[in-house]
Amino acid sequence: MEQMSYIASAERYNNADNLYLRCGKSGVLLPKVSLGMWHNFGGVDPYERSREITHYAFDHGITHFDLANNYGPPYGSAEITMGKLMDQDFRPYRDEMFISTKAGYDMWDGPYGNWGSRKYLMASLDQSLKRMHLDYVDLFYSHRFDPQTPVEETLQALVDIVRCGKALYAGISNWPLEPLVFAEKYLREHDVPLLIYQGRLNMIDQKPLEEGILEFCREKGIGFIAYSPLAQGLLTDRYLNGIPADSRMAQEKFLKSSRLTPEMLEYIRNLQKKAVAAGRTTAQEALNWILVQEGVTSVLVGASSVKQLADNLNVI
Repeated sequence: MEQMSYIASAERYNNADNLYLRCGKSGVLLPKVSLGMWHNFGGVDPYERSREITHYAFDHGITHFDLANNYGPPYGSAEITMGKLMDQDFRPYRDEMFISTKAGYDMWDGPYGNWGSRKYLMASLDQSLKRMHLDYVDLFYSHRFDPQTPVEETLQALVDIVRCGKALYAGISNWPLEPLVFAEKYLREHDVPLLIYQGRLNMIDQKPLEEGILEFCREKGIGFIAYSPLAQGLLTDRYLNGIPADSRMAQEKFLKSSRLTPEMLEYIRNLQKKAVAAGRTTAQEALNWILVQEGVTSVLVGASSVKQLADNLNVI
């Protein structure tokens, strides 16, 4: 193990009263803005940049780092990055960190590397812990609902994962409302209450609001954390004057250029005007819209630079 060279800022909790929100009815406080490691922290990304971003986040009170087994690319490499960060920088601060990971989407070949079986969830978490050099994660999610696996099997796996100490809390991501209602009851009755629901929520995609998921979480004391709050960068100023060659949209993978319609451009321009009037950037306006929704605990932001993260943190 390399000698630790990182010393966290002594001022990282100076804004604590304004920075954290209680996660549902639990004892957990999460930062209003959490760092998502879906993109920009994989094996194809410069490690020193990942290091700079995570240092800046933690130095400003961002204690929650959100991962999944297949974040990268390549799959697993974001967790490998986290493992290096733990060894080089964050080990002395482990008890100040809230680290989450997930399993549910495709991870490895064959019938046991996808969806929601007990076999997959258990094996995936063991792999995640090895990659991140951790004894446990603070939160483990079922990353998506599996209509082919008995829901009790998926949920009992979460219960047993918590009971054996490999995760402190259980979470659910991307489940429809009906199985979510069942999951809340099952987990509560098995003494592993559902801590948090993670769903895609932004000004363009409001399904958790429209489908009653956010309302249900609020009523049951379940936290809610929003991912893709900027619609993969669409709700920023980045595409107002075309598609930059180094942008996510230029890759035509997660964000398609077909979304940049004249109507969408007009929507973003109007959002920009509203943001300027409020003294915010377009991205900050989009983040603020989520944070003022009753029942929202946190938003997950990705970052490809310290500057980008700093701009987003100014929403707090």
